[in-house]
Amino acid sequence: MKLKMFSYNEENTFVHRLSGVTKLLCFLILSFVVMYTYDIRIMLLIGAFSIYLFKLSRISFKQVRFLVMYLLFFVALNGVITYFFEPTHGNMLYGTYHELFRFNDIYVVTQEQLFYQVSKMVKYMCVIPMGLIFFCTTNPSEFASSLNHAKVPYKGAYAVSLTLRYFPDIARQFTDISNAQQARGIDMSAKAKVMTRLKNTLMVISPLIFSALDRVDMISNAMDLRGFGKYPKRTWYTYRKLGKEDALAFVVCLSFVALALYMAIFVTNGRFYNPFI
Repeated sequence: MKLKMFSYNEENTFVHRLSGVTKLLCFLILSFVVMYTYDIRIMLLIGAFSIYLFKLSRISFKQVRFLVMYLLFFVALNGVITYFFEPTHGNMLYGTYHELFRFNDIYVVTQEQLFYQVSKMVKYMCVIPMGLIFFCTTNPSEFASSLNHAKVPYKGAYAVSLTLRYFPDIARQFTDISNAQQARGIDMSAKAKVMTRLKNTLMVISPLIFSALDRVDMISNAMDLRGFGKYPKRTWYTYRKLGKEDALAFVVCLSFVALALYMAIFVTNGRFYNPFI
């Protein structure tokens, strides 16, 4: 079976059996921990845990390779920009100065700055697997029904469901339009120059936007014709009750919160882990 990019893949794993609301809350809890702490030990632990869940979920890397490559590019770009504007921010945070080498009098590479930027990149890298797990293991219909049972208005829950369903459609349309443009002689391969590829990519994005707007209008008209929103309540075809596995997932995620708070209050005396003291 050929998997679509960013789409839900049906598997019988621990992660797939969790409720959609559980996965969303666990994703938000772990993201909060990663954003809160600058203790690289905790972030690496969460990162290893996320990678383990990614493998446990049986998600094909081909399914998410496109998104991962772009995210890695922006993470690397963020690191370069951070150093360009604040080349000594790490020294101000850790209060010490250990120079490694320098480009000039302004751009000096120190151990503190390097450790700070590595910690920041690890912070972003920890969130990527968790987000991919949520998108690829959550049935949009089941997630919408879970949100509605959690007292979220069903119109909002259905909007979330449509959004999750739309990601693989956008990816498929981008591939189809790109192939059609290349069949017309527009070179988008690695052999073309970078500026040429960027220019030709814009020729794909424009029809993609119009195609997406046309599809949104078609779905909106179809929902209106079927009387969507007429009644204050609705039934759901798919719904998954919270069980023991959901409770276990909450316990694991909250244990990371407790660990981060314990380290910040009693060990490091703050959010930052300082190995230079």
